[in-house]
Amino acid sequence: MRRNTWLALAIWLLSLAAALNTGRDLLYNTFYLITAVLVGSWLWAWLNIQSVSLTRRVRARRSQVGKWAEEQFEVVNRSRLPKLWLEIRDHSTLPGHHPSRVVSSLGGHQRRSWYIRTFCYRRGRYLLGPLTLRSGDPLGIFEVRRRLPYTTTFLVYPPVYPVHGFRLSEAQAVGGEAPRYRTHYVTPNVATVREYVPGDSFNRIHWRSTARTGRLMVKEFELDPASDIWIVLDLDARWHAALPWEPPPVVDRAALLPGELPSAVELIPATIEYAVAAAASLANHFLNQRRALGLIAYTGHREIIHPDRGERQLNKILEMLAVLEPVAGVPPFDRVLTTEGSFLGRTSALIAISPSVDREWALALRELRRRGVHSTAIVVAADSFGAPTRRQRILAELWANNVPTYLLERGQGIGDALAAYARPT
Repeated sequence: MRRNTWLALAIWLLSLAAALNTGRDLLYNTFYLITAVLVGSWLWAWLNIQSVSLTRRVRARRSQVGKWAEEQFEVVNRSRLPKLWLEIRDHSTLPGHHPSRVVSSLGGHQRRSWYIRTFCYRRGRYLLGPLTLRSGDPLGIFEVRRRLPYTTTFLVYPPVYPVHGFRLSEAQAVGGEAPRYRTHYVTPNVATVREYVPGDSFNRIHWRSTARTGRLMVKEFELDPASDIWIVLDLDARWHAALPWEPPPVVDRAALLPGELPSAVELIPATIEYAVAAAASLANHFLNQRRALGLIAYTGHREIIHPDRGERQLNKILEMLAVLEPVAGVPPFDRVLTTEGSFLGRTSALIAISPSVDREWALALRELRRRGVHSTAIVVAADSFGAPTRRQRILAELWANNVPTYLLERGQGIGDALAAYARPT
């Protein structure tokens, strides 16, 4: 109970004791007055949260780092009696989400609504709700609460950055062992251009070649690559590191136009965030090229998304990446690569992402290359995140085993890091 409530009850008891001890009418009348005030105050506070409905509408149940989470709230007074004040307190777990409000002077059969836009800067799965409705009497003696337990899940995808210079190993760049057969279907792979002949579709005309030669030129396409691409993510907590980080200051929503974004959000300084952002960006890159791509990670049990194409596959991968975190006690990354690599064929490509400096996973990639699985490594430089490890050892090992390698460092853009191979120093 609140301090004011205890004080009011103490005064009520003292007035009762004084009236009983003295028997004077004035003290009895005082006792009756205090009793009436307490009963009336409690009834006022109780009625203040009755006949009140609260609705929250989520525009979408998923967003992405660097984008907005949007909600609309509406509180309705369904009785004729006015509500002096109502506090709506939200208990959502979404960082930076503050829709709590105090609604004052809500008349009979009136409604009040407000709109909340929260900038998402951390991936993950969060709860929107529950809510607590609180009110009281004008004298501040009593406080009554009502809990609204309804919750909904909200998912924040990791960020996706444009990738332009990333290359799979040379033998895999055009789809491994997929034959270069011409096809009359439009595919992402242009084989050559030739002169237009009657019957060719106009949407296959290559306008740059037409302008250069002065003759209508059309594109010829190859069959879509038959190889699958696998991204394997290392979640062994022994090798991951993170630096202290504080959320950015609250964005002034009133200063932003609808749909406008604040300045670009920076990645949280943690190896897992950079690894997940790289995996999401590569998935988006290859799926936009209509390649078949899958994802594997070990989180105490095997998490796998089998290769597929299209936007639905990208959403499945982003949903999985949104909740992945480093885990203690998972199998070493070299064992993961060896186990999963045994199921891959010679037309498969594997992208391994890890902050580990253990040379064993470099040797595992070498064995996969010998079997015809074309492997590419992405090393997250844990030493740039405060870890005592040194990247030179693993870079030299991967280079010696002829594994194409990219390096992710803290503060470096994902697209820039995946544009050029890393060299041992």
